[in-house]
Amino acid sequence: MSGIVQDGGRKGLEGQSRLFAARLATGLVQGGALYLLYRAAEVGMWPDTRPEVFGGLALAFGYAPAVLLAAVGRLKPLPLALWTAAAAAALFLMGWHDVARRVIPENDQAPYLEFPVLAFGAAALFVAHHLILPAIRERRWRADYHAYFDVAWKAGVQLALSLGFTLAFWLLLQLGAALFDVIGVKAMTTLIRKAWFAIPVTCLAFALAVQLTDVRDGLIRGVRTVALMLLSWLLPVIALLTAGFLAALPFTGLERLWDTGSATALVLAAAAALIILINTAYQDGRPDNLPPAALRIATRIAGLLVAPLVGLAFWGLALRIGQHGLTPDRIIALACAVVGAVYAVGYLIAAVRPGGWMRPLETTNVAAGVLAVATILALFSPLLDPARLSVADQVARLERGAVKPQDFDFDFLRFDSGKAGLAALDRLMRSSDAKTAELAREARVRVNREAYSIQDRNERAAAVRIQPVAGQTTPPSFTAQLSRQDSLMYACNNEAPCRLRTLDLDDDGRVEVLLAAPGSIMAFAQDAGGQWSQTGSYSAVCGTAAPKDLLNAFAEAVTVAPASLPNLVVGGRTLKAQPQIRCEEPNTR
Repeated sequence: MSGIVQDGGRKGLEGQSRLFAARLATGLVQGGALYLLYRAAEVGMWPDTRPEVFGGLALAFGYAPAVLLAAVGRLKPLPLALWTAAAAAALFLMGWHDVARRVIPENDQAPYLEFPVLAFGAAALFVAHHLILPAIRERRWRADYHAYFDVAWKAGVQLALSLGFTLAFWLLLQLGAALFDVIGVKAMTTLIRKAWFAIPVTCLAFALAVQLTDVRDGLIRGVRTVALMLLSWLLPVIALLTAGFLAALPFTGLERLWDTGSATALVLAAAAALIILINTAYQDGRPDNLPPAALRIATRIAGLLVAPLVGLAFWGLALRIGQHGLTPDRIIALACAVVGAVYAVGYLIAAVRPGGWMRPLETTNVAAGVLAVATILALFSPLLDPARLSVADQVARLERGAVKPQDFDFDFLRFDSGKAGLAALDRLMRSSDAKTAELAREARVRVNREAYSIQDRNERAAAVRIQPVAGQTTPPSFTAQLSRQDSLMYACNNEAPCRLRTLDLDDDGRVEVLLAAPGSIMAFAQDAGGQWSQTGSYSAVCGTAAPKDLLNAFAEAVTVAPASLPNLVVGGRTLKAQPQIRCEEPNTR
């Protein structure tokens, strides 16, 4: 008997040794690959010369090794290899598309990936892995719900602990380097700042943490139990707050909610918090994990509250899309709301259905997980590319007259929607509408985006207040272009309206516009194409006249005086004089 026990123990140790070696090898390979990508970006060699390839490789090598770290020892070699390859391929294509659809500026740096693909890519991998792993192990399309719960929540605890271990590891390295620095030894600080050391060591530390947490399986389950218990008692708190919020809406109205500009994100975040905390109370649904009666009641109430929150999200999105059309952010929010609707319907049924406490929740979680992964893959592919869909919708609104050309956000096409936006701009430049074609051409050649958004410009222009002096009128063309004058956005308002006077400043037969604000006077000229732009400003640098006195004097008379210093032409370049300002000291005698 003792020989059998010793043989079993020896095999167990050998198995742990193989897992340890496999995970460290995975961390080392990942660290080496990421360092090679870093080095390629540093020296400008392939794949940095192909940003879309670089982005795909960065996402694949950044996330796919997590599949190996989590599944090694739990899956046979062939299923493990196939699933890892499939995950890496999907991540590569997501990264490729995220970069390929955009216009990469020359000063942009690797890995070229934007935050949404990083965040949603990680979420999709986590959900997909914990849907696929139990199914492969049980050789069924859908595994037992207990297996989903056990694998996913255990992995969540392992991930949190592994990230914490990696962070603590680096804090200790920094502390050790600081101690050596105190005694004049800089080698440690120099070493940890080297990419060839920092990147592989970080990956190795994370892989080591996964191995250590996996060895102590009972400890991880204990930590998970405590974490779920603590989180579950937060459910009555969020349920009470959410119920109070929904009950108050009929009395406060929805206008204040929509005026925040972030109502959809807020209510979806509240719905997500309810969904997570409901699951901490429900756990795997087994009788031995049945929570106390107070928590069961709170769980049913919370299940009822998800639906109105998701409904509010749809309402807010419908209002915004109806008013301003689609944008990438609204499309992503709409996708999140669709997934939230599956949870809302399933949890509502689970909350009102008698018997089998919240049992429909299990099917809902699996279905919503599958839908979430499919939605993320579609969003970060040509199928439902948010930028492409937004461009098509915004251009359609412009062409059918839902938005005027002067109110259309051409900067969105130029700077925020990648290649799809540039293609739309090129098409709009050939529009039969002269104003649309003109504004499209201006946006196409613009290097930097406008200082203000179209909506902000229109709101600011509507708030501009100008009072022509006696006998003067504001040129209609100048009034029509107020939204394009950045200097007026805050200078002329109800509290301090600007005074206007027209005057031929340079004796060229065309009048300029002078706008007097407290303390300064702005000059505007019209070019041959009819566009008004600011050409300069005048400031009172000497004297003690109050701003009000300057405005009163401006209303009475303004004349032109010759400049004290002419411009110089040096080497074909015109140099403008900057006179030395000298103010006479007041006579104090």
